[in-house]
Amino acid sequence: NDLFNLTSGSLIQQCLEQQLEAYHTTKTIPLTTNMISHSYSLILLGVMFAPKRAALSLPKNAIFRTRSQFIQSTASAVFFSDIARIVSGDQSSVACAEDFVGKDVTRNTPRYVESEVQMKYGNDAKGNPRTRGVLVRRFTGDSTPYSFPPPRPISLVKEWPETPPFSKKDFFRADEGDDENFYNLPRLVYHIDEPAVASLTQYYRANVSPGSNILDICSSWVSHYPVEFPKMMKRISGTGMNALELLANDQLTDYEARNLNVNPTLPYDDNSFDVVTCVVSIDYLIHPIEVLKEVRRVLRPGGKVIISQSNRCFPSKAIAMWLNMNDRQHLELINGYLKYAGFNPAKAFDITASVPGETYYDPMFIVEATAP
Repeated sequence: NDLFNLTSGSLIQQCLEQQLEAYHTTKTIPLTTNMISHSYSLILLGVMFAPKRAALSLPKNAIFRTRSQFIQSTASAVFFSDIARIVSGDQSSVACAEDFVGKDVTRNTPRYVESEVQMKYGNDAKGNPRTRGVLVRRFTGDSTPYSFPPPRPISLVKEWPETPPFSKKDFFRADEGDDENFYNLPRLVYHIDEPAVASLTQYYRANVSPGSNILDICSSWVSHYPVEFPKMMKRISGTGMNALELLANDQLTDYEARNLNVNPTLPYDDNSFDVVTCVVSIDYLIHPIEVLKEVRRVLRPGGKVIISQSNRCFPSKAIAMWLNMNDRQHLELINGYLKYAGFNPAKAFDITASVPGETYYDPMFIVEATAP
């Protein structure tokens, strides 16, 4: 009940936003009135993740290698059987999470990994939990038709004054409502398209050393790390707005839900991490300098913060000055944040993938700096 303390109109609106976002990023889920009505029915049941991480693993006796197989299964027939026939796309490069067990995942990695997430929506008459499986598809960033040119350096030329020149109105947002209400409903979709995800994954693979301790702030159900990272790194921690999405993130070794706009502190000891990442989320922070000071605190000396940014956002939640800037100015702004947070001089890169035959795709930029 707490998860869905929203009006029916808001539920419909958020459902539509998720379907639109899924369509624009995966290009495999056409919008139809059947899909919208079924999705709305599922939301009204109250989507709740099972309380233990183990419940998020693939069932041993029921592995679905394609969406249509899953949709037509008894686990979801009540809600999704009518839309199975409209799901399309290349399934030849799809694998399940169990396919990686005992194998060298750095070679011949499939393009997608699909797994079933168990969601609790209520109890039966005897008090036993009622669940439904929801199939989620993750981009691995590998085995794609994209190419990844070497990172192109971008000069950061803006000279920032000694003290931050920002005013309160710079951090105003069109929707100043409770962020926890806005993010209450889990969004198991990508917020950038596949080429942007893949370029970021490849950048992480080339720039994060094995055995590192990593923190992903403003995290969600995916962290965009290479599939081998959970086995290669000592620790991958995450903080984010939605505990249920963090629970579904199978790359995290531990997590803690936290609203950094209310409490801009990180629940970790000093000098705990080698790398901190933040993916397409710096534009939502109303206390970015305070948060980045915390990032510097939890980083070891010489540790690196990697802030990635594209050109998408929720306009109602992005800060005012961000919306009035272009991509180039966004990088300069992030550089200013890092300067005032006490980091060493930052570097910026364009790591946008090259996509054959496409006229438009999401750009991807990196601003990174090291802790003194």
